[in-house]
Amino acid sequence: MDRGSGIIMHIASLPGKYGIGTFGEEAYKFGDFLKKSGQKLWQILPLGQTSYGDSPYQSFSAFAGNPYFIDFDILEQDGLLNKNDYNQINFGDNPEVIDYGILFTEKMKVLRIAYENYKETESDEFKSFKKEEKSWLDDYALFMAVKANLDLKSFQTWDDDIRLRKEETLNKYKKQLSDEIQYWKFLQYEFFKQWKKLKEYVNKLGIEIIGDIPIYVAEDSADLWSNPKVFLLDEKSLKPIKIAGCPPDAFSETGQLWGNPIYNWAYLEKTNYAWWINRIKQSLKIYDVIRIDHFRGFEAYWTIPYGEKTAKNGEWVKGPEMKLFNAIKQELGELNIIAEDLGILTEETRKFREKSGFPGMKVLEFAFSGESENAYLPHNYENNCVAYTGTHDNDTARGWIETTGSKHEVKNAIEYLKLTEEEGYNWGLIRGIWGSVSNTSIALMQDFLNLGNEARINFPSTMANNWSWRAKDDVFTNELANKIYRLTKLFGRCE
Repeated sequence: MDRGSGIIMHIASLPGKYGIGTFGEEAYKFGDFLKKSGQKLWQILPLGQTSYGDSPYQSFSAFAGNPYFIDFDILEQDGLLNKNDYNQINFGDNPEVIDYGILFTEKMKVLRIAYENYKETESDEFKSFKKEEKSWLDDYALFMAVKANLDLKSFQTWDDDIRLRKEETLNKYKKQLSDEIQYWKFLQYEFFKQWKKLKEYVNKLGIEIIGDIPIYVAEDSADLWSNPKVFLLDEKSLKPIKIAGCPPDAFSETGQLWGNPIYNWAYLEKTNYAWWINRIKQSLKIYDVIRIDHFRGFEAYWTIPYGEKTAKNGEWVKGPEMKLFNAIKQELGELNIIAEDLGILTEETRKFREKSGFPGMKVLEFAFSGESENAYLPHNYENNCVAYTGTHDNDTARGWIETTGSKHEVKNAIEYLKLTEEEGYNWGLIRGIWGSVSNTSIALMQDFLNLGNEARINFPSTMANNWSWRAKDDVFTNELANKIYRLTKLFGRCE
């Protein structure tokens, strides 16, 4: 990548009137704000359909988009809604907090109205979309239709005939739920149509989109149900044999139990990694740059027996390493990928990341333990890296200074970066990475807004109060854009 910078701002966190950020007017305005700020990159969190827990890292499909991001006003402009279908609905009492419970009922009701208005006049464009995306769309739409018909229960609890995809039962549900299947396909059509227009607009401004993709898929997903051979599952029950996580470390005595199914890398190798190639291909349709979460899991991954209550009783297993990425490059050419290589890294993981050629990540909030050789200190950066103040899993810059950083770390940061209250500690931390040699530097939007711990988007290993922060509707000012631009220009990251 050329020298540049960007901002992390999840679509869900954009302001707006209807409960959650969308692909509508506020997203276009944010693109304009990035342009005025001299930014070249807009990093977003995964766009997949969220499920229990509302995490964008646990989705019903690795290929489908989140219907919550479909914009009502665009549907109204297209003649699929009337204003009174949605503008009197209460989507939550606090415009700065997403209420997923309300969205689940109210937003989906409105989208159903749009579908009912659309289905009588199916367009050639919709027919083409269904044909082009058939490889994943048919299974996804059937999965969601059956799930809706069975009170949203996990597919692991479905009767064997549908859970194990007996052909006669599949055909029965396809016929019985044909309208519901069409509804889920319609939502994907609208999602991708609206996103494509927004992305084209942003790209014309000279800004690229960094999209985040989780390494693993959810247990209750269309991916697992329709491609069981891709995962390490019991052949009779389709229950995972092993699940993903992280071993115990200084941060957690019992480790992290993520619960995601593990890939059957032996089967994937036999198929020349076709499933992964299709996944990356789909991601490249919607992002310009892909950040792959938990990149070290391709070198070695922690596996835990299914049913364990903690991650303690696991083991390291070697991953596919460059065999996977060589297959992807052979099929799709050179790739713009950022490797999320955070955490305790082995020499093998470092060598693997270097072989890939992909830039790794440096997080400034991890830098101030006291050792001058700390890899996250800016004087230890290399050009081929992406420097962050923090990511979605970290506290905001102000929150780190005030709440989560230890006194020792904060003291070291103040001394190292010459932080002052006059400049603003948040601006000093941003300056620390903007002025580094990293080709790319990125900060959370919350850091530019100098928001504290209350604006943190995720507390890892917890279920409550995550993924819900939203920006106020008047914060993306010209004054702020000009201030960001001056800093960006000073350090040669724009134009």
